[in-house]
Amino acid sequence: MPKPNSRQSLIDYALRALGAPVIEINVDEDQVEDRLDEALQFYQEYHSDSIVRNYRKHLVTADDATNGYVTVPDEMVFVNNIFPIGGNSSQGDMFSIEYQMHLNDLHGMRSPGALLDYEMTKQHMALIDLKINGLSQRSAFSRHQNRVYVEGDDLVEGIYIIVEGHETLDPETYTGIYNDMLLKKYLTALIKRQWGLNLIKFEGMQLPGGVTLNGRQIYDDAIADIEKIEETMQLTYEKPIDFFVG
Repeated sequence: MPKPNSRQSLIDYALRALGAPVIEINVDEDQVEDRLDEALQFYQEYHSDSIVRNYRKHLVTADDATNGYVTVPDEMVFVNNIFPIGGNSSQGDMFSIEYQMHLNDLHGMRSPGALLDYEMTKQHMALIDLKINGLSQRSAFSRHQNRVYVEGDDLVEGIYIIVEGHETLDPETYTGIYNDMLLKKYLTALIKRQWGLNLIKFEGMQLPGGVTLNGRQIYDDAIADIEKIEETMQLTYEKPIDFFVG
């Protein structure tokens, strides 16, 4: 069989892993779709392979400046920094000290000593700016609102800002996600748990031929599988907290 590369092919793989079509898997199609959404959500939350760093350019509008925030895509899960370009940004002002440093001293940055002196000067300028003007790029990210709130005067109509953040990959675009080993195991375990839940209400019922339904055992086995997979994904593949800082 080909490798899973779509929602349906991943669902078919999981059902075959549970015994279909030899064994009837007593799970509704909508339940299977829900379990796949659940599996993808957990995978995107905790597996490092599903998250990439990206930079989004945004032209600040009058509404953005009035509201004090900019809107980011749904797939953005964390914002690291905001970079204003132009307007009040010192790098865009040809009469600023920083611009003149770049213009006059860049050619002399080949020696380690000159680079060290340049870095110390930059840090000193940043300290002075902090004491006089305070933090000019304070921001707060609201994931469920898809907004980045920016304090200060960085949101000026007509300038661009760069939002640096981490985004989840869309499996419909990057179909290799559907073939991830842990995702396949996790979806199989979730469908197995649903199967067990569906059969628990018929616990002990005997079918023709002497077969007895044992939904509780299926459910308990699935719970053990799910706990093991989630622990592996969080301990082995989740990005450390400090990865999202800076």
